[in-house]
Formats: sequence, structure tokens, C-alpha cells
Amino acid sequence: MEFLIENGTIISMGKNGIIRQGSVVIERDEIVDLGKADYIKHKYPRGYERIDAKNKVVIPGLINTHHHAAMSLLRGYADDYPLQEWLEKWIWPLEKHMSKHDIYVGALLTAVESIMSGTTTVNSMYHYFPEENEAKAFSEIGLRGVIGHVCFSWRKDEDKKALEDLARNWHGQANGLIRVSVDPHAPYTVDPDYMVELKQIKDELNMKYGSSENPIIWHIHVAETKDEKEKIRQAFGINLKNGIFSYLNSLNVLGKDVLAAHCVWLNDEDIAIIKERNVKVSHNPVSNLKLASGISPIPKLLKAGATVSLGTDSACSNNSPDIFETMKVTALLHKGVNLDPTVMNAEQVLRMATIDGAKALCWEKEIGSIEKGKKADIVIIDFNKPHLCPIYNEISHLVYSVKSADVETVFINGKLVMEKRTIKTVNVKEVMKKAEKCRERLLRIVGK
Repeated sequence: MEFLIENGTIISMGKNGIIRQGSVVIERDEIVDLGKADYIKHKYPRGYERIDAKNKVVIPGLINTHHHAAMSLLRGYADDYPLQEWLEKWIWPLEKHMSKHDIYVGALLTAVESIMSGTTTVNSMYHYFPEENEAKAFSEIGLRGVIGHVCFSWRKDEDKKALEDLARNWHGQANGLIRVSVDPHAPYTVDPDYMVELKQIKDELNMKYGSSENPIIWHIHVAETKDEKEKIRQAFGINLKNGIFSYLNSLNVLGKDVLAAHCVWLNDEDIAIIKERNVKVSHNPVSNLKLASGISPIPKLLKAGATVSLGTDSACSNNSPDIFETMKVTALLHKGVNLDPTVMNAEQVLRMATIDGAKALCWEKEIGSIEKGKKADIVIIDFNKPHLCPIYNEISHLVYSVKSADVETVFINGKLVMEKRTIKTVNVKEVMKKAEKCRERLLRIVGK
């Protein structure tokens, strides 16, 4: 299909800046032109399905750089516990009973929620199985994603088989919507030798299935809690004198294709290493606050020149994949803890959710901004609402005032996947029914 989105305010997040009374032209999966509505109307007079965006704001699709998509099935199951107790006594005991089908259904639910809240790309770390998995769910609904298999020292052979199958069958598939990643869980669950081996596996998979334009990346939790160094000592007998990034740097596993989630407990040396090695950061403020893990020093990272993106973490530690909510929390949180209202301005935070999110996933040549030649991942937001009136600054509203329910229409890869709040690629009620059946089965197993 060919579409012409016209008469809207385009927040391009690229060299075109903000175009009021603007239009965007979509052909197949690509943005072929944008500019003032009158100019575009005369240049492209016919042959397009036209979408009127009057009183609406058009933005690049939002990018969620850290998630565990299948865990939407566990939303609300265990809340208000410390991280270790939450994981060891509640989440892991139930999670071990999740079937391949549960993982697929949970990812379907996350994909629906994400699209309905304006997110067009999700980076997910979870357990991969060939038959039913997150990649299958995302591709069926039309969500762009990076799908990783999470790796632990206790199942090395299983991990290696899963990574090979995942990369061979899914990297670059679904018309380019799906990419894959290699995902060591954390420095306290992956021993140093296996950490190095996983870096080598990532390089080998890139040689076989990836490219410089379409890379397989590395996705890992780092420095999420204050006691992480102690957990590494207990697990592997390693006494760290410096920070977690110093340790990872000593293993020579860091680089521009590494995305580190959380990064809460950092020292100045860690921040310098992140910048020097061009490691990308996924900031997950809502999850970190809910689990009382701490607050990442994002202003320091930004001042050092690091690329910082936004993630929600899973729906059982957040409890929502809503990036609009995450943007607002990000801006307010860092103003508050730094006692400085100028920190984390709205434009900076919106960049983190769009073009910097694309950079974090090594995908910025195709997504993250509305520009000629990029993929048509576009979100239209209805600004004709009392809570978005009057309008002095559209970017301010996007970060501080817009709700996910204001998202009206979503394009991904040039395909109209949601129109007027209706998902066009799946029966949402059927997805919800499947999720409830999965919940009932899991509760029967654990006797609750």
C-alpha cells in the first residue's frame, strides 16, 4: 500500500526538525518524502491512501530497548518484594513452568500493548524455543523487534543450540522486522569464561547471518543492584576491586554492539569505560523504582557522551510496556534527585525514546526518525484532547502530558497495523482469552 499522511505536525527527530501543517509519503515499507502539506499535495496529487492528521502529531515509532516480552503473563503475580526475593521465591518458581506456548502468548500480549501505546520496536530478552517463541509472535502481529535468548552458566549446551537456531531462522526475517541478539543474563549468572565465549559466539553468528548493516547485538543486565559485586564473588569466587564495567572490560567483551540494561550502580570509572567502549545503555526507571534497585546516574552518562535509551523491563516488574509513562518518569525522576529542573529536558528524553533507542539497537540507519529513505515506523497521536490543550510546545506535551490511549494510528514497516485504536493484524480479545488460559494453567501447576 501507498499512504500519504497529511496536515499534521511532524516531529521528525531528524534533520527536518518540526514541520507544522506537514505531510509524510509512504511507499511500500519506506518513507519517500516529507514536507509542507501544500508542497506534498501538489507533488503527489493522486494514487495514495490519504490519512488526515489535522490536530494530530506525527512521530517516529517509540523504541523500547529492554523488555522480557513473554513475562506479560506474570503481570501482577508478585509485587512489592525486593529483587532477589521477588526472583527466587516468586518469579523463577512459576516461570520454570512456562511452556513454549505460554512464551508465545505472552509475547503476543506484549506486542498488542506496545503497538497500542505507540511503540513500534521492542528489544526482548527471554528463553527461545524453535516451535513457539517471541519472534513468531512479533512477526505475526507486525511488531519490529530484537529477539534474544537469555544465557546462563548452568545450561551452556542448551544455550548454544538455541542461539544457533534463533539466528539461523529469524535474523533479518519477516521482511526485516526481526533481528536477534546474544543475551548473557548478567555478570553474576554467567561465569567469566562463558562470558568470553558468548562474545565469540556473537561474532561467529554475525559472520554467518549478520552484517555491518544488520548486526546481531549483545544484550545484558549490568549493575542493576547494589550487591552485584558480592553476588559475583559468591557465584564465581571473584573479588572485584573496581566496578562491574571494569570487570567486563577486563574480559574484552565490551563494544559498540553491546546494550547494557539498568546500569544503576556505576562509579566514575564505569562511566568512562561505557563512553570509551561505546557501550549503549538502556535506562529502566520504572522497574528500578518499583524493585527499589536504585536510580541510574543518567545525567552523568549523558554528560560523558554515552548513548542512553529507554526500556520498560518486563510487565511483571513495571507493570506496563508504556514508553510514554517511562518518558515522564525519566524526566521527573532525575530533576528531583538532582534538585535541578533543567536536567533531562523533554527533547532529550524524547530522543532517548526514538533516535537514541535506534542507536542503542544499532538500527539507526533504518528507524528512530522520520526521514527520507528510512523505514515507515510512524505513530499518529490525537492532540484534540482537553489534557493536550492549549499547545505551546508539542514535545513538552509528548513527554509530560500524552497518554498511551492518545495514540490513534500506527504504521510499522509501511504497514498500517493500528487504525483509530483498532489493531488490524490480530483479534485482541482472542489474545486476551489465550493469556487468561495460560494464567489459569500456571496457577493450577503451582497450586495457587
